[in-house]
Amino acid sequence: MAFSDNLQYIRAQAGVTQEQLAEQLNVSRQSVSKWESGASFPEMDTLLRICDLYDVNLDTLLRGSVEESRGSDTARYDHFMDRFALRMASSVSAIIAGVALMIFLSALTSSESFKMLTVALFMLIVTVSVVVIVASGIQYDSFRKKHPVIQDFYSEEEKDAFHQKFVWYIAGGVGAILFGVVLLIGAFAFLPEREPYESLACAVFLLLIAGAVFSFIYGGMQEDKYKVWKYNRDNTPAPEAKRRLGLIGALCGGIMLTATAVYVGLGLTRNTWGTAWWLFAVGGILCGVVSVVLDPYKGEDE
Repeated sequence: MAFSDNLQYIRAQAGVTQEQLAEQLNVSRQSVSKWESGASFPEMDTLLRICDLYDVNLDTLLRGSVEESRGSDTARYDHFMDRFALRMASSVSAIIAGVALMIFLSALTSSESFKMLTVALFMLIVTVSVVVIVASGIQYDSFRKKHPVIQDFYSEEEKDAFHQKFVWYIAGGVGAILFGVVLLIGAFAFLPEREPYESLACAVFLLLIAGAVFSFIYGGMQEDKYKVWKYNRDNTPAPEAKRRLGLIGALCGGIMLTATAVYVGLGLTRNTWGTAWWLFAVGGILCGVVSVVLDPYKGEDE
């Protein structure tokens, strides 16, 4: 393949337009068009910039075939994304399950010292989960920088096979939530309306919610794994998209830090360790709203 063919190929795989590539290289769109048509050739600095952006060898870019060089999962993308999805889904669901465990243990005794121990256990679960989330995020960023562009090596059969599983991930999560609601209604209908029955029923409901959240997150991240074009696009964003993505990250980080600070503050001043957990749920919802409103690729992921 000639350079012009290789350039068209890697741009198409990355899901960027000629205008976006021109912005990334600080050149005009007409220059990119001429390169792809073979009418002109970029300078060496620009060639090296293309190699850095799209993780391609210079010799392969100029004289080889980029498509053939990316015919397999040499970056171990599939393995990495499987582990990343499992860690993120497990960490988030563990926090919800920790709330359920705290409520369950607190309902078994009236001892204030024991209840403080359950709060300490919950904070330990939150700490471990947050550490895993942060470490996994750092590893993901490092992987993206090392492999900004991945060849789509998945076959259509593999994508179709997972899509059948994805339906069950979502349906299973919804089913767990509905089953939890049924159990909750049944508990309130047949069990005495007093403690510890109410707390125990809520704990069981939250455990089912934790399972549903795991199913949603893991299934959703696995679904995104097969959208290699989306991974490539997100790693080489246009300046405006990059600005919005950074803003989303900053706002969501601020929201969750605020929720944590308010939770700790209320716990220390009003002893609401067992009841103020809803702050984290509200924070998660607000993060979702921010992501939807500021999404730079709204309408492009269909």
